[in-house]
Amino acid sequence: MSVMLMRMQNTTPCDRPPGRSGLAWAAIRLALWFWAGLMAASAAQALTPQQAAAISAGETDARIEALQKATAEGDASLLVLIRALLDNEVKVAGERAFVLQDGRSVIAGTDTAAEPPPEAEDVVNNNRMRGALEAALGVLRLVSPERATREQALVELSKQSLDEAALPMIEKALAAETDPSLKARLEIMRATILVASSDPARRLAAAQALAGSSEPSVKNLLQERLMPGVESEGPVRAALQAALTGIEGRLAWGERLGVLFTGISLGSILLLAALGLAITYGLMGVINMAHGELMMIGAYATFMVQNLFRAWLPDLFDWYLLAAVPLAFLASALVGAVLERTVIRWLYGRPLETLLATWGISLVLMQGVRSLFGAQNVAVENPGWLSGGVAVLSNLTLPYNRLAILVFAFLVLGGVALLIARTRLGLFVRGVTQNRRMAACMGVNTARIDTYAFSLGAGIAGLAGCALSQVGNVGPDLGQSYVVDSFMVVVLGGVGQLAGTVYAGLGLGLLNKFLEGYAGAVLAKIMVLAFIVVFIQKRPQGMFAMKGRSAEA
Repeated sequence: MSVMLMRMQNTTPCDRPPGRSGLAWAAIRLALWFWAGLMAASAAQALTPQQAAAISAGETDARIEALQKATAEGDASLLVLIRALLDNEVKVAGERAFVLQDGRSVIAGTDTAAEPPPEAEDVVNNNRMRGALEAALGVLRLVSPERATREQALVELSKQSLDEAALPMIEKALAAETDPSLKARLEIMRATILVASSDPARRLAAAQALAGSSEPSVKNLLQERLMPGVESEGPVRAALQAALTGIEGRLAWGERLGVLFTGISLGSILLLAALGLAITYGLMGVINMAHGELMMIGAYATFMVQNLFRAWLPDLFDWYLLAAVPLAFLASALVGAVLERTVIRWLYGRPLETLLATWGISLVLMQGVRSLFGAQNVAVENPGWLSGGVAVLSNLTLPYNRLAILVFAFLVLGGVALLIARTRLGLFVRGVTQNRRMAACMGVNTARIDTYAFSLGAGIAGLAGCALSQVGNVGPDLGQSYVVDSFMVVVLGGVGQLAGTVYAGLGLGLLNKFLEGYAGAVLAKIMVLAFIVVFIQKRPQGMFAMKGRSAEA
């Protein structure tokens, strides 16, 4: 290349290739000079075997210093060495390091294949060195052509403590970044490094730049800088305080929205748990203390479907929940039909006996599950599409499984409402509920309708158990945590009123979560119970009273 350039320099106009104009020949010479400059720059930045050996062996401080210098140059071959060091696939011998990958060995910093000598030793990385390697790996990934890789690198680097040694690479990534959101995050990362600079002007500029952040880690950094004896410059300290105030205000909104979402999420779970009870207790008047165990059966049915898919249909495992939903409904509905036919049918109109009998049934069901599956909780895994969440704010992430339960609860609610209001079975259930004798006189088989209605309520409890398996532990005591809350939702909303069940479920969920923030979980439960007692004293029929006439009334 250098010979070519010398010839180019010494070429006279008469020596130019025929047919070339002076302007075209000058453009060619300029392009060759530019290409030669790029080649020289890349050669200057290439990782050398000496640098690779200095990163791989020696004292930790010296290794980290060599790593930081190489990181600032940003050579792609450094990525290979760092990954090999993190995977314990590097050996050192003398002043050379050997990377062992894919069954072959090369001298680090070159493409030369060479077997390490017998005296070569494995590289040992302590925790400090591994942290430096991971930080360097994240910095180098900032210049990846893939946006997802750059974003992931930013997420990982935001969790680490970076110093000014990483500034050259971050500024290089900042200059090359084209995505506005990633560029803004890089600027915040640069400012978090410069806020500890020895130059007061750079600290002031960094503090002003951090004022636009909403990251909890930036808040912690600013609080550290504002501790006594850390920042002595008055203007810088004032800028740090102003930035901290702004960040705290934005984070407070994230916390408020988080409480709101958590309350709605809890309310949707209570709604699912109470929908079945709204039929068995609200419409049929049966105090079913085994309602929680019917939810438990739905959760264990989901567990069994998951295991069947894992064993027989592993490629379709992510869709096991679609098969588990109807099977959980059928399993709980079948158990409910058996209970109604064998026990509850003989106890209609005797609430105390019904309460005691269903409580005994709940104990039998729990012991039966313990005998079949063991007393320990079983693991129910979320499908891939329910893992993770939507990051709305820096301190607010909405989990996919909670969002799915929220949607699922309202789909079930809509299905139940259509079933009760628009179908023949719903008409018969409403007729038997309002006037059993008149319905029997009209030819309605009231005994069969009782079985259908109780099975429907039990099946909806199974759907609730299927949903709960995605957010909590599945064990024999699963239903005990929700049966009392379900009764409170039904009684507060109004016996037999689906609309009341919706308002009461969501309202109690929100009220419970807001009170937890002020009084703690235990006192919040007590306060909610006291509120329901006072409310029922003032309005015994609940939020929505049942409308209609009954011959027995």
